[in-house]
Amino acid sequence: MIRKILLWLVAPLLLLALALWLLLTFGLQPEPFPAGSDSLARLAPGPLAVTRAAIDLVDPGRPTPRNRDFPASDTRPLKGAAWYPDVGGPYPLVVHVHGFTSNHRNGAYLARHLASHGYVVVAVDHPLTHMLAPGDPNARDVINQPGDVSFLIDTLSTRPGEIDPALQGRVDVDRIAVMGISLGGLTATLAGYHPQLGDGRIDAVVSIAGPTAFLAPAFFQSRSLPFLMLAGDADALVPWKANARSVLERIPGAQLLTLADGSHTGFAGGTALLRWMRNTDAAGCWSVKRNLDLEDDASWSSLLNVAEAGVDDGVELDICSDDTLPPTMHVLRQQRITQVAVRAFLDSVLHADPAVRSAATRYLRESLPRELPDVSFLAGSPHPE
Repeated sequence: MIRKILLWLVAPLLLLALALWLLLTFGLQPEPFPAGSDSLARLAPGPLAVTRAAIDLVDPGRPTPRNRDFPASDTRPLKGAAWYPDVGGPYPLVVHVHGFTSNHRNGAYLARHLASHGYVVVAVDHPLTHMLAPGDPNARDVINQPGDVSFLIDTLSTRPGEIDPALQGRVDVDRIAVMGISLGGLTATLAGYHPQLGDGRIDAVVSIAGPTAFLAPAFFQSRSLPFLMLAGDADALVPWKANARSVLERIPGAQLLTLADGSHTGFAGGTALLRWMRNTDAAGCWSVKRNLDLEDDASWSSLLNVAEAGVDDGVELDICSDDTLPPTMHVLRQQRITQVAVRAFLDSVLHADPAVRSAATRYLRESLPRELPDVSFLAGSPHPE
């Protein structure tokens, strides 16, 4: 009798939980890519089965600074995940960097897609900028995150078995890209171009809605790298015109893919659960304003430790200044465009087959903006020889 009563009480809750899961998973889907299009074909998962391995590393050679009430530490803990194809290799390595107050899981949708098409992708929670950082997230620790990227490259290059024995022989250390969202996009840019903190092993950089407005043209003269900026023109946190559109004049050979009505937070996988919101940047603005010290008057040039010619300290951060946020692109559509665009860019640079590289270049520059009217592509002038 008691069992029947418990069943009668629990069954509706289980049905409600199932209904909620179905709603969150399958409800409110975006407009599909055109039938028969190259974009729809490229959106499909690749032919390779993907394994996810947990990362639990400690960099003993670099400290974690004191953060408010949290005492300094002699090491930097890096926990996250690696996604890689089950068989074959070696494959190009992609290091993904999460945004401010985010975590490595927000890039999982992109990592799985890339891994299924022949990439090894690694992402960790950076010690002082992830959402549960001790002492609360601190954006100024971005200066230490290029070192995290280099440590991950070191690990995957010389001792991949520390992550997973199956990664042995899976990584091609001569083909490496770094990508990131928001503050992670800035980290990726620093890892590619910073004269002291940059890593010369990096072959390509993808900044997804990353801030760049305070980086002067001189900052990008040290290296010539394939660079993709992917951004939405309705970004409330990192405004498009100052940070994305302007890269064409500041970074030689830069490529810019713009999503009409694209938001900032729509690039983060977790916002899929918030897709009923009119504009998910409302949630992002609340989180960032709560944790970012906008009154900090320390200059970017002193933080980034570069000559003044490389940084424009006169640029003010324009974060969430609009009182009324407009409706934005469906976040699932934004993430699907991100999947096909980032893979096309990486294929155009890192794929071993020249024919695949050429096809990916044509798709990114021509087919993608033709098939999807809310996407536009522009390229800057190449680096002078």
